[in-house]
Amino acid sequence: MAKEDMIVGLDIGTTKVCAIVAEVDVSGELRVVGVGTSPSEGLRRGVVVNVEKTVQSIQKAVGEAEMMAGVKIESVYVGIGGEHIRSINSRGVIAVSGPDHEITATDQTRVIDAARAVSIPPDRQVIHVLPQEFTVDEQSGIKEPIGMSGVRLEAEVHIVTGAVTSVQNLIKSVSRAGIEVVEPVLEPIAASHSVLSPDEQEMGVALVDIGGGATNLAVFYEGSVRHTAVIGLGGQNVTNDVAIGLRTPWQQAERIKQDYGCALQSEVAAEETITVPGVAGRVSYQIPRRELAAIIEPRMEEIFSLVFKEIRRTEYADLLSAGIVLTGGGSLLNGVSKLAEQVFDMPVNAGLPQGVGGLIDIINAPSYATGVGLVLYGHRVRSRNDRVKIPETPGGLMGWLKNLVTGIF
Repeated sequence: MAKEDMIVGLDIGTTKVCAIVAEVDVSGELRVVGVGTSPSEGLRRGVVVNVEKTVQSIQKAVGEAEMMAGVKIESVYVGIGGEHIRSINSRGVIAVSGPDHEITATDQTRVIDAARAVSIPPDRQVIHVLPQEFTVDEQSGIKEPIGMSGVRLEAEVHIVTGAVTSVQNLIKSVSRAGIEVVEPVLEPIAASHSVLSPDEQEMGVALVDIGGGATNLAVFYEGSVRHTAVIGLGGQNVTNDVAIGLRTPWQQAERIKQDYGCALQSEVAAEETITVPGVAGRVSYQIPRRELAAIIEPRMEEIFSLVFKEIRRTEYADLLSAGIVLTGGGSLLNGVSKLAEQVFDMPVNAGLPQGVGGLIDIINAPSYATGVGLVLYGHRVRSRNDRVKIPETPGGLMGWLKNLVTGIF
């Protein structure tokens, strides 16, 4: 496989690290040819807290993917998340420069630069500048203004920022594993490429990605990203509740949650029981499965309530005709969709990775949504030529901020 035909996504989560290798076939489609996973150590709530342990987890996942694909991985698109992520919407206005008033790619770049010229604290940096729509004179709702005639061009964009130190530590961990970061990509933006259809994004949809340490939210309307946020609760919080409630070690609690957990007590038969292993040689004991569900349901309800509160902060809460799409490992719990429907009071669907071929039997699970989305994102970036050049941030921040992708949606 030629280097230019290979795209690699690296999803560094709180509970696992996943590397996905895809190749572009002769028809231009993506085929997954290698998958590697490793338990994640060194992260807390999506943020690196121990670089060396994170490096080891990355090397193990990447090594497994390299062996399966039969290639050497040199560069990756890496997912980024965590509570340090912040986003804002901004607007920019310029006068069209050409003598015939025809809008060019240069004009589009200028208006996006004008929109991103907002005050950002020195301890934060821009990760994405995503155009939402353009307005030419009085005509709004334009997705592609190049070639149109007008004297005034406006752009509305969604700007995603992150804490400088958190971004640095993530990139440093990947670099120490001997791999170059092509670009960091916000995790829900990546996941949206693999689980959301263009129709859903056009109608209005909220993507809720329930990870181990955090829950990511991305709201789409009329084909563009309108809002993104990170909620600092995820699957690990559920496991912690189970470990405390059943007085069992964390590893056993995770297994019990995965094998017998349910997010709705009403979905569990009253006569069902489960066996809880004893601690330190003590005898195992049985409990009603509903008791486990009674522990899980309040925490999942809290997560969904916080997400819904975040959605209601936007102007799109009543415009999500396609409802909610759940993905991520935390969405695998039985009854989770029904509970979400009760909280959000709108349709809820499961999001599975789409848009790739190859090893689909391995990646056909919500936990691979971000990894698959990263390779799809990378493929779309390669197929477009409308990158916006921007100067490096002070301190030479790894150089990756030279190219911000625009026009992805």
